Amino acid sequence: MLPADKKYEEFAYVLDFIPRGKSLVIKGREGPIVQAIGEQRLTLLELLAVDNQNFEPGEKVRIGKEGREKIVSVLGKLSFEELTPEARSSLSEVVERIVKSNESKYVAYFNELQPLTPRLHGLELIPGIGKTFMKQIVEIREKEPFVSFEDLQERVGLREPAKLIAKRIVEELSGGSRINLFVRK
Repeated sequence: MLPADKKYEEFAYVLDFIPRGKSLVIKGREGPIVQAIGEQRLTLLELLAVDNQNFEPGEKVRIGKEGREKIVSVLGKLSFEELTPEARSSLSEVVERIVKSNESKYVAYFNELQPLTPRLHGLELIPGIGKTFMKQIVEIREKEPFVSFEDLQERVGLREPAKLIAKRIVEELSGGSRINLFVRK
């Protein structure tokens, strides 16, 4: 869970780099533009890069108030529709990387998610988890909480949990879900 006082991201992961781009957020702003996703809040962001820098999709960059090296400023939030085709195509891979590098945060969801309605459990919103897996996860976690994706995979047989969570996050970012587990609206 996010600390309530943290309003800003410290790090973002690059989705696309447009060396001579026009800002979609600030009219008339031009320059090296980076489309990225924030590490903690999973916000889609537009960043203004330092001139003569290069960026790779998936690269982690510091965007916090201090210690920025390759980023001049955060121009603002982007909607999924505003992402370039390149940014969209690198999104799932980058999100999966974020999920894996914050493993304990995402494993906690498997330990903490509760029923949302009498007929729908939060776990069922994760692709690949139906009633059967959900019941298994709930039973097993009551005995002992999960400690890693590997632990989850071994004890429940759920294959590639990080990939499943990443898939759900992309679904939420693209506006394809009514209920969000991971992305704040």
